[in-house]
Amino acid sequence: MHSLQRRIAAAAVLRVPRVPTRFFSVAFDREEGDAVSPESTENQYFVKTYNTNGVRTQEGLIITHGKGPYLFDSRGKKFLDFYSGIAVNALGHSDPEWADAIAAQAKKLCHVSNLFHSEPPLRLAKSLIENSSFDKVFFCNSGTEANEGAYKFARLYANKVTKDTPLEGKKNHVIAFKGGFHGRSCGALSLTYKPAIREPFLPLLPGISYAEYNNLDDVRRLISEQTCAIIVEPIQGEGGVLPANADFLQGLRKLATEFGALLICDEVQTGLGRTGKLFGHEVYGIQPDIMTLAKPLAGGLPIGAVLTTAKVAEAVNAGAHGTTFGGNPVVCEAANVVIKRMTQPGFLLHVQKMGRLMAQGLKAIQAKYPNQVKEVRLPIGEAGLYAGVELASPVAPIIADLVDNGVLTISAGEKVLRLCPPLVITETDVQTFLTALDSALANHNA
Repeated sequence: MHSLQRRIAAAAVLRVPRVPTRFFSVAFDREEGDAVSPESTENQYFVKTYNTNGVRTQEGLIITHGKGPYLFDSRGKKFLDFYSGIAVNALGHSDPEWADAIAAQAKKLCHVSNLFHSEPPLRLAKSLIENSSFDKVFFCNSGTEANEGAYKFARLYANKVTKDTPLEGKKNHVIAFKGGFHGRSCGALSLTYKPAIREPFLPLLPGISYAEYNNLDDVRRLISEQTCAIIVEPIQGEGGVLPANADFLQGLRKLATEFGALLICDEVQTGLGRTGKLFGHEVYGIQPDIMTLAKPLAGGLPIGAVLTTAKVAEAVNAGAHGTTFGGNPVVCEAANVVIKRMTQPGFLLHVQKMGRLMAQGLKAIQAKYPNQVKEVRLPIGEAGLYAGVELASPVAPIIADLVDNGVLTISAGEKVLRLCPPLVITETDVQTFLTALDSALANHNA
């Protein structure tokens, strides 16, 4: 036996499989009477890809259930949710109609793949198209996947329109924006600007340029006949809750048309009521060629969608793109409830009313603490439940104080407090949040 074979054989003898010796208890495997420690369990079993500083600010915090805009932990403490699972839980938590629809569908049919039809995705596609200005939809499983699909569709469209022309094979340039975030898979990451998360994976896709956000002149400098698409967020979420200026988005639409490029609106965060309109681009009076949706679409279950105009859809041939779980019946049934509720009379009016109330309160707090609050960032019209509060110092201590006072929020960068509560919050909820924020700022008022 060769030496290498002997070493392999010896290693095989020494390799003893791990055998579980105890059953898991309610929270996780532990001896009776041991303190629950989610941090130690996470450290032991999870691949840690998230920096939780300033978010999970209480050791031992385990969220066990929710109701409406409120969450509850394993110790029974109640929290007002002002981040919605990062802009996901638009209907709040455990909405009865939503939960019943999921349960009923799960008892009938959970999965058939995209090789067969099922009723929920057919109804969802019809609802999305009838309530938007698009013609076709492709379902996937996340915002990252939606943006990946949008990029591929734009490339396919460019290939089609340049076939047998001098631009054939050359119209593959894409303009994205500094501060933009479109996902973490290699295609979506190529469109994402933040060097800290992009550069470790270089080289990524070629042919992508990053323009200054809200700077049309910079886009004009970069665009050419070889540009196939411009991808933009109506409000940059990860970039600090920074809204686009109206003339900027309208100018992008004109430039895209002038150079034969597609305008892609990434509405993973701004879509579906967050701005007070069903879709964020409606606030600006523009028509994108492609729109991506995800976070709130299924109210808490994983889904993504790429909505396109007919001309784009015609360029996507069979086999060019696909996903096993896209259009999952259970997830789509959940999304059908979300769309049904959001399109009911009065739903968006309620969002607008609560958005204006939140905006007024945030401006009052800025006036009260001018040395701490540098800027309050709001959607165009100030009628959406989405805001960024830029502070003069790091936001983590404020988030920690809010958690202590029963309010959950998140950051968008080191100094921006990101607010994206469930769209079903009440005036009382808004006032509760504003009071807690006022108290937190007072505690740190030098």
